[in-house]
Amino acid sequence: MSDTLKDKDNMAVLAAGYRGKRVLITGHTGFKGSWLSLWLTELGAEVIGVALPPATNPSHFELLGKSLSKIKSIYTNICDQGRLEQIIREYRPEIIFHLAAQAIVRYSYQNPRETWNTNVTGTMNLLEAVKTVEENTPGHIRAVIVVTSDKCYDNKEWVWGYRESDPLGGKDPYSSSKAAAELLVASYRHSFFKDSDCLVATVRAGNVIGGGDWAQDRLIPDLVRGASTGEGTLIRNPTYTRPWQHVLGPLCGYLLLGIRLLNQERSFADAWNFGPEVQDEVSTMDVAKLAKEYWSKCRCSTGIDIGNNVVNSGQLHEARSLKLDSSKASALLGWRGKWDYKEAVQRTIKWYQDYYQYEKINSLQDIQEYSDTIS
Repeated sequence: MSDTLKDKDNMAVLAAGYRGKRVLITGHTGFKGSWLSLWLTELGAEVIGVALPPATNPSHFELLGKSLSKIKSIYTNICDQGRLEQIIREYRPEIIFHLAAQAIVRYSYQNPRETWNTNVTGTMNLLEAVKTVEENTPGHIRAVIVVTSDKCYDNKEWVWGYRESDPLGGKDPYSSSKAAAELLVASYRHSFFKDSDCLVATVRAGNVIGGGDWAQDRLIPDLVRGASTGEGTLIRNPTYTRPWQHVLGPLCGYLLLGIRLLNQERSFADAWNFGPEVQDEVSTMDVAKLAKEYWSKCRCSTGIDIGNNVVNSGQLHEARSLKLDSSKASALLGWRGKWDYKEAVQRTIKWYQDYYQYEKINSLQDIQEYSDTIS
């Protein structure tokens, strides 16, 4: 395989690389995990999911229903290392995507211990389980991809994007837990997996959006909740900028990276950014206004509208500016996000409109249309 994958080859590479593969996903009932589960199922992978039951009602995972009927879904806590080890021994995955996490910044202020236990100890439990299994039956787990966050960097509020080699840090419990998870994985990679056939990488994405997210304290879900009830939405930190991207963008990057690890290309066992283009790093209010514009153009029969946005600066610390430099993924994986933030917002709002008006789930259609852009 060449050092750089061309766009026209990427979809063929994914289809060939995951067909028939046994893939374990932690956090498969969550927002990103359910989208990844659906995509891998469509690629012909045998998916085993490990997670707590869905945390929201409705939930994307449950709405997908029959589309995920082939998945082996196991409800357990990743803090139970013994159970993780038992599952890995029984199902013998070839690659593991670790997405299980406490992912909300404001929640981490209220529940710092839970955040650290889940994001750091949970990650260590998974790596320990993999290490133990590999020591006894080497060669069967070929890759582990740990999903962390763009917030793992020591944010200096500067104007250029963070590279994978920049210092890690975090002022809030969530960000610092993700930085700690990155350090943990790097330590295990060098200490226990250096000469192993199991290659371990971490991935960092921006602010992902897409249909099916109902988590608290996220912009689009908050707007949608306000729209569905006819109420206004509280916008925190309206001038803060974030790297906005559709969830399928970074997931595509994770899948491309997974292929390289499955092929035992050791140089890819490293940290990777999968962020949007510079022009897609815009303010919270810009995204909120765009969401309102798109919803107004396709008004639901029930009269749902985004409503008036009540602006609040917020009281808990969050970074004002955050950008990612994804040059490495572009150069070595041939990856870039195909949908800019405007299209990402438009498709996300359309997903919710169809759900509330027609009870129609467009996730598979979105995957098929995104796949068309990389094939």
